[in-house]
Amino acid sequence: MGLQYGLQTTLKAYPMTYDLETAESAITLIDLAHREDLSQGVDLSSEIMIDPEATGSAQIVARETGIACGLCLITPILDRFNANVEVEFQLSDGDKVEKDQTVVEFRGNAQDILRAERTVLNFIGRLSGIATLTNNFMAEIQGTGAKVFDTRKTTPGWRRLEKYAVRCGGGENHRMGLYDAILIKDNHLCISKEKIPDWSGIVQLAFKNAKNRWPEIIIQIEVDTLSQLETILPLEPNIVLLDNMSLHDLRTAVDMRANLPVLLEASGGVNLKSIREIAETGVERISVGALTHSAINFDWGMDWQSFDRLLTN
Repeated sequence: MGLQYGLQTTLKAYPMTYDLETAESAITLIDLAHREDLSQGVDLSSEIMIDPEATGSAQIVARETGIACGLCLITPILDRFNANVEVEFQLSDGDKVEKDQTVVEFRGNAQDILRAERTVLNFIGRLSGIATLTNNFMAEIQGTGAKVFDTRKTTPGWRRLEKYAVRCGGGENHRMGLYDAILIKDNHLCISKEKIPDWSGIVQLAFKNAKNRWPEIIIQIEVDTLSQLETILPLEPNIVLLDNMSLHDLRTAVDMRANLPVLLEASGGVNLKSIREIAETGVERISVGALTHSAINFDWGMDWQSFDRLLTN
C-alpha cells in the first residue's frame, strides 16, 4: 500500500481534528506495527486454526470507564493489513465510554480480523489511556478557569498522536516541537552565563533577539523565583513558566502579574491530588508531563460474537 493512500484514508477517517503531519505520523507507526507482526507475511497461529474462507464478527469492548481515542486509526490499520473486514463504529474519539460498552464491531474474514487485532488494541489502548488520564486531570480543576497542558515528554515518534489524545481528553497542547515556540529554560541560561554572567542581561538579550527575528512567535520564559519573575515581567513575554513554586509563591506571582498581558503557567510535579490547589492560585495554565509519560494503557478487549468454521483438514 502506498503512503499517500494511507494518508487519505486517515484524513477521511477523522477530518475534524487531523492535520496532514499527524496523519503522516499515524501511517508511519501503523506501517511499523504491521512489520512487527507480519514481516514474514503470515500469521502462523491462524493458519493452523482458522479456515482461510471463514468469516465472523467481533466487537471491541471497554473493560473500564474512560475516554475513547484512536478509533480513527482502525480503518487505516485494517487497510494496511489488507483486511477484508467491515467496521461499524458506535462512538467517536473523545466520547466517554462505560465499562462493558461496545464501541466497534467487525464483520468479515476471520483471519484478517485476527491479524489486525493486536495492532488495533495497542493503538487505541495507548491513546485512550492518555485521553482518560487527561480527562481525570480536567475534572479536578473544573470551574477554576485554568487549563491543563501537555509537554514534550512524549514517546519518540508518537508525539502528534499523543498530543491528539490529550485534546480528545479535554486538555491543551503546548508547543509541538522546538520549532513552533520559544521557551527559554534554565539550561539555556546556564550555558549562556559563559558570555553574560548576569541572569537579567541574558534574558533581555534573548528576548530582544527573538522579537527581532520572529516578531509573531510565542515566547515563554521559565523562572524559579519571584525575583526572577519581577525582572522579566516588564518584558511582557507571552507566557511565564513558574517552575516548582509553592502555592504561596504561585499566588504571589499572580498578584505581581496584575493586569499585564502575560499568562502564568505552573509546572513541576503536578498530580491529581495537587492540581486543584494549584489551579485555585489563579494561574491560567498548568503543564503536566504525566499526561503522556505516565498514562496507563486503557483496557480494551475483543470479543467474538460468531464465526462459521475452524480449519478442519
